[in-house]
Amino acid sequence: MAKIAVVGIGYVGMANAVMLSRQHEVVAFDIDAQRVKSVNQRKAPVQESAVDNALRAENLNLRATTDASEAYEGAEYVFIATPTNYDSAANRFDTDSVDATIRSALSFSPQSTIVIRSTIPVGYTDGARRKYGSERIVFCPEFLREGFALNDNLHPSRIVVGDMTEIGDRIAKILLDCSNEDRVEVVLTGSSEAESIKLFSNTYLAMRVAFFNEVDTYSAIQGMDAKSIIRGICLDPRIGQHYNNPSFGYGGYCLPKDTRQLLTNYYRVPQNLIRAIVDANETRKDFIANDILNRELKTIGIYRLTMKSGSDNFRESSILGVINRLKSSGAQIIIYEPIITEPDMAGLKLINDLDDFINQSDVIVANRTSPEIECVSHKIYTRDIYGSDL
Repeated sequence: MAKIAVVGIGYVGMANAVMLSRQHEVVAFDIDAQRVKSVNQRKAPVQESAVDNALRAENLNLRATTDASEAYEGAEYVFIATPTNYDSAANRFDTDSVDATIRSALSFSPQSTIVIRSTIPVGYTDGARRKYGSERIVFCPEFLREGFALNDNLHPSRIVVGDMTEIGDRIAKILLDCSNEDRVEVVLTGSSEAESIKLFSNTYLAMRVAFFNEVDTYSAIQGMDAKSIIRGICLDPRIGQHYNNPSFGYGGYCLPKDTRQLLTNYYRVPQNLIRAIVDANETRKDFIANDILNRELKTIGIYRLTMKSGSDNFRESSILGVINRLKSSGAQIIIYEPIITEPDMAGLKLINDLDDFINQSDVIVANRTSPEIECVSHKIYTRDIYGSDL
């Protein structure tokens, strides 16, 4: 049993902390005292039922702290799961939190192996090894869905480690042993290759979302049935019936920033497709906003800001881009988002009573439909065909 520090207790960090603490001593470190308190009270600091259930029901060797020394000292491994938001001014990921964590961890425990789970630019790990004088800094990408992060950790599609030495092999073994699977494909590769695998994987998913959104846009403009077209396309087993439900655009914490970062990494590399994937998402939001505005309704109600059902996160949610376009056109907008308690958001009126929201809305714009608004289906504007996040 090893002592493992997990830094950052958002979706990725909590999924890792819970999984690893089934077999190892895990100390979760975060600067957010409320999140730390929640973990120690065995309550999930993120909205994910599997994490919450595990904290309440399982005998996990897990505690959380805001004290760096408590987390790092004696830790054999430090798993980094801090945010790396996209910095539009710098045109790359902001890796300051990862850098700060590496410096702090090595100052307390120079022999620790640093396992980066945060998404980083291609070439970052090689640079960090040189910068901090340690070959024990390894990138190990996660492939987790928000809301299903623990399940995806316990049942991984693959394990990728950006290190081909014994260090990488040990990291892969820890992840495999802590999963619920006996056999998982393991890819030990170079650090830049591992970084590329992460970015290309998410960009492919974004491309698939963008593709079916453009099928839907075409169908809407031509007056065709998008569901029939998509069903006919996806019956080809090479394409498959998955990740094909139209939306207002790909969003969430990962896909928008990862596609932009990959495009940045294509500097001086010929390409057309990667730029098109990034641009397609903006074009889709333009179409959705214009389609709503063309209906010339007085009050536009926005049903939920969260990216998907069962989530409390609306960072980079596609509906936000649609709202900005509607707002710039002078539309009257109200929002129903029960997880926000403030009376307004950036000058937009928030209504927490669903019945009141429905009554005030001339149209209800919903990226994803829900049973609670089915009774007013005649008011709903959506491109949701399958009633699913996938």
